[in-house]
Amino acid sequence: MNSGGTTKAVTVTYDDWATRSFLWATLLWGAVGMLAGLLAAIQLAWWPANMNLEWVSFGRLRPIHTNAVVFAFSANAFFSGMYYSMQRLLKTRMWSDVLTRIHFWGWQLIIVAVAVTLSMGITQSKEYAEMEWPIDVAITVIWVLMTVNVFATLAIRRVEHLYVAIWFYLASILTIAMLHVVNAIALPVSWVKSYPVYAGVQDGLVQWWYGHNAVGFLLTTPFLGLMYYFLPKASGRPVFSYRLSIIHFWSLVFLYIWAGPHHLLYTVLPEWAQSLGTVFSIMLIAPSWGGMLNGLLTLRGAWHKLRTDVVLKFFVTALTFYGMATLEGPLMSIKKLNMVTHFTDYTIAHVHGGALGWLGGMVFGMTYWLVPKLWHRPLYSQRLANIHFWLFAAGLVLYVTSMWSAGITQGLMWFARNEDGLLKYPQFLETTLALKPLYWIRAFGGTMYLSGTLLCIWNVWKTTLHAMPLVDERIEFIPERHSEPTTFHERIEHHALTMAVLIVIVISIGGLVEFLPAFLVKSNIPTMASVKPYTPMELHGRDIYVSEGCHNCHSQMVRPIAEETLRYGPMSQAGEFVYDHPFQFGSKRTGPDLARVGGKYPDFWHYRHMMDPRSTSPGSIMPSYYWLAEKKVDLGLVSQKVSAMVKLGVPYDMDTVARTGEIFLEQGRQVQIRLSQDGVAIEPDSALVALIAYMQRLGIDGRVKL
Repeated sequence: MNSGGTTKAVTVTYDDWATRSFLWATLLWGAVGMLAGLLAAIQLAWWPANMNLEWVSFGRLRPIHTNAVVFAFSANAFFSGMYYSMQRLLKTRMWSDVLTRIHFWGWQLIIVAVAVTLSMGITQSKEYAEMEWPIDVAITVIWVLMTVNVFATLAIRRVEHLYVAIWFYLASILTIAMLHVVNAIALPVSWVKSYPVYAGVQDGLVQWWYGHNAVGFLLTTPFLGLMYYFLPKASGRPVFSYRLSIIHFWSLVFLYIWAGPHHLLYTVLPEWAQSLGTVFSIMLIAPSWGGMLNGLLTLRGAWHKLRTDVVLKFFVTALTFYGMATLEGPLMSIKKLNMVTHFTDYTIAHVHGGALGWLGGMVFGMTYWLVPKLWHRPLYSQRLANIHFWLFAAGLVLYVTSMWSAGITQGLMWFARNEDGLLKYPQFLETTLALKPLYWIRAFGGTMYLSGTLLCIWNVWKTTLHAMPLVDERIEFIPERHSEPTTFHERIEHHALTMAVLIVIVISIGGLVEFLPAFLVKSNIPTMASVKPYTPMELHGRDIYVSEGCHNCHSQMVRPIAEETLRYGPMSQAGEFVYDHPFQFGSKRTGPDLARVGGKYPDFWHYRHMMDPRSTSPGSIMPSYYWLAEKKVDLGLVSQKVSAMVKLGVPYDMDTVARTGEIFLEQGRQVQIRLSQDGVAIEPDSALVALIAYMQRLGIDGRVKL
């Protein structure tokens, strides 16, 4: 980094291979993730789309879709834009080409591993963190190598001042590292199975501290950094307000980390933690809208370009949806509104408004701006790019409005009562069937959005097909003279390590305030003497439930709301979940809550329901799980699971540990006998028998009073 008064010109050759590679990965993985999402949407409207295939059933496909959009489409887009902008802002090539290439290929291999394992039912079930422990370790290694490359590049930069985009990149990199490591701590059972060290309420708190902030620091702050770089470049206008960017950055980074508990309102999470989540969520409106306005006002004097510039069309739409989503989220954290929107499709509308609108708009705008510069030729077709924009906008509106309508319909039907004060729609299936037309509209909107993405890929492909030989951009410039900062924040902007330390301090405060009481003050998570550990068969049945993705459609949390206790039974209590590794509170009800399902139906009902859901619930959109009847349980693995639970503090007695296999088969024979009375022939070590045993256990302990 220059520190003197030399005026000698310096030549820098940037590494554009990284930007081009990550950009292509963004587009290709984006299409894959959106295709998976479209298929999942069709499965909800028309259950035969599950195709009776184990690896593509909705429960397994849904996390493949979310992970492909978050870690393949979004993360690759961030890396592409970061490598392009960081080098130009710092006037230096990335410190290590080798680390850059390890980052690229390592990340793509991780994406493939995630897709393969999730399709096989290998999952931890935790939202945006479903990957099993070997993949978590690989993510950590690749992320550390990328971080080393970034900080080494900062150390050799040829400018003193760190531009605002760099601040957001640093916050994203450091916060994601912290979130991932804390949430991923688990005890391995085998290469494809582990249990998180946290249980029940504590696991839920850690997960949604991670889940909410993974959205914030992988889908929001990185793209705000890209916005601060690419929007001024595309519009030819400087950022509206430097001071506003400072306020936007530090307030967003500090406040965001506190808001995770708003995903657990009306649950067994302590009331003080829920209140913290609500208060800080509402406070987030100010910095979020400050950033949106800073972006939109950057276009002052350039609004006339919107008529012809497709890049600005995407950017303005993205900022509009960013503002909408960052207002909607805090409003949904108000308890009375959350009561109606939580567990419904309204949450799906909210998430996709942010992901498809804000994130997609930024990615496609950045793509159309970058491609001509990276391949040194004009875009193949501006007309196709404009068609893409209108498919993008129309598909997005159809998707979001249909899910808004579905969510409001669900919530109102769940809480509707007749003139006698009873539930007007006592059968949960009534609400599901009412949404089918809206599910088809969602699928149509998703088809339009995907079609636009495929047009984009075609346009980019045609642009690059006959491009000139690819060469990295080379520039000559005269390094700036060293100047002393005049304000406190300017001093921070001149010292990358200082800024990094301050970021870590700011992002750590919220998590510590929320975690320490929940983990150290025993009264926050009261225990129940009636709650006993799962039997070996029930424990394995729970793992099958997790593996098949049942948690994607069913919650296990009866909220303290009169209509819920009428429908499902006594409200859930914190002590019921102390042996749940991981927790299963759920985030969406496509099917009914299962917290109190134990003993509600005979074993034969559960058998028929899993073999053919329409036989017990006419009109059900649930796929069949017939393959579970033929799968045999590995009793040796069950023994390992029980031993692992003992290490996690679950109080199994020595007899259970020593006789795990025998105890498993004894309970299996009891289920086998009951099923045989209804004419069902099944082995006691069948996976379906274990799943039935788990279903019959749910809520049983919680019905016993202290």
